[in-house]
Amino acid sequence: MITIIDEERGEVVVQHDGTETRHSLSTAEGFAAASKAWLRATWDSKYVYSFAWMGRPIIQLPEDMVRLQEVIWDMKPDVLVETGVAHGGSLIFYASLFEAMGKGRVVGIDIEIRPHNRAAIESHPMFKRIDLVEGSSTAPEVLDQVKALIKPGEKVLVVLDSNHTKAHVLDELRAYGEMVEVGSYVVATDGIMEQVKGGPRTGDDWDWNNPKAAVAAFVAENPNFIVEEPAFPFNEGTVTERVTYWPDAFVKRIA
Repeated sequence: MITIIDEERGEVVVQHDGTETRHSLSTAEGFAAASKAWLRATWDSKYVYSFAWMGRPIIQLPEDMVRLQEVIWDMKPDVLVETGVAHGGSLIFYASLFEAMGKGRVVGIDIEIRPHNRAAIESHPMFKRIDLVEGSSTAPEVLDQVKALIKPGEKVLVVLDSNHTKAHVLDELRAYGEMVEVGSYVVATDGIMEQVKGGPRTGDDWDWNNPKAAVAAFVAENPNFIVEEPAFPFNEGTVTERVTYWPDAFVKRIA
């Protein structure tokens, strides 16, 4: 696929399989085509490795975090569980939202929390709203620790951002789906892997071995969950879809 952005004419030209399609940049279709090319560029250039939140690196697309913030504000969960800690920026982000809201705690899980990252997280002003659990996110003893940190009746939101293989994410969905109530989500991040296959730092199997494929398998086997995009709480433009590294990420419990 070849995408040409013609700023002089205000058009996006998409060439694919011998056909050519033109869209105005002012349309949702034009924006989507330009955004798809831009997302590939962000991956190749490691754009998301250039942000921090309150001093800690946060390796996420900013739009994804803002959109998730919209969900957090709407749901007002008591606990947000995130698998995958890395530098801790996303944990700090969620904790700062909860601090501003006056409620909420974060549980961060990682198979290895490196000492320098742990020290930085534990010394951060937002650590008062964070619990860290070290170990595989799907290990029975880790799941027991996480469940022990959730009080009866508390509303839980889960974000999966650890090992992104289909098998591991599917196991996480099965394990953590049980922790969320009807109306809440398990968010399986980084389904963009399918889209960027062939770029730098990608694998030959990423077209099927990714979180998006795990989500499809999970909802096919479990009728209590669907993939449902949260509505934009405010929108005066023509765009109605997220620009995201997390396609088909919001797995909502309906029963």
